[in-house]
Amino acid sequence: MSVTVRIPTILRTYTGGQAEVSAEGANLAEVIESLEKNHTGIAARVLDDQGKLRRFVNVYVNDDDVRFEQGLQTATPDGAGVSIIPAVAGGC
Repeated sequence: MSVTVRIPTILRTYTGGQAEVSAEGANLAEVIESLEKNHTGIAARVLDDQGKLRRFVNVYVNDDDVRFEQGLQTATPDGAGVSIIPAVAGGC
């Protein structure tokens, strides 16, 4: 399945500055694997050492937060939009 992945500014160095890239996969794990093949290094920024989603990275398939779906096994139907959103913290 072909999906469009929205890349946050902080990760665009891996995609040659592109804000959106295409990836293949029937689920999120396969999409991340596809991203890594074409944009080496990006998976390490999204996944931890155990291969799970990093705690402070939010990923959405269409408008659904994968943490409340099936995580890396969340289906990514053809034409879906995947958004990678790093958590932002701060304040006074």
